[in-house]
Amino acid sequence: MGSNAPSGLTERQEKWFASVRAGLERETGRSLEDWVAIARACPESKPKARTTWMKTHHGLGLNRATYVFSVAFPDQDRWSAPDDLRAKLWRDPGQAEILAAIEQAVGGLDGLVVGQRTGYTAFSRKTQFAALRPIKGGAALGLALPADTAPELAPVAKDGWSERLTARLVLASAAEVTDRIKALLAQAWARS
Repeated sequence: MGSNAPSGLTERQEKWFASVRAGLERETGRSLEDWVAIARACPESKPKARTTWMKTHHGLGLNRATYVFSVAFPDQDRWSAPDDLRAKLWRDPGQAEILAAIEQAVGGLDGLVVGQRTGYTAFSRKTQFAALRPIKGGAALGLALPADTAPELAPVAKDGWSERLTARLVLASAAEVTDRIKALLAQAWARS
């Protein structure tokens, strides 16, 4: 996969990520090197502004644009430094305790893949089954379960972490990661 791919991916995600690169020239008519040259000419400096510019001016979608920028500016590639992403995201001690409790809850699940992203920590098996994101006053736990699975779950309209995560609950402290939450995590894992 190389250094310009996210770490903490499932085998399925790794194949998909590789397909982004493989299909770039075939589907756009430009090589990776051509796209890198275009990316280096981008007047924007922030990641979201860069990908918006790439789509607006060159028609390149988010996933491909993100990949191209990671190659064009490897020193700014956050994917290759998951520990740095984690430290930055989980600075608050209370939120970090919630993350540790969730990691302990899923730690014994077979085939577990933990992936650190910019805004959340993902938990996968073959596919993503949960994610945890810090929010004001705690953390939001997204699960790949129907929201009506349990009364404590609410539906997720759009949270940006995965279309598979359709239920969500808010955790105010690590003490709220009870056996019930562990059972919901295991149920989501079993479906993945």
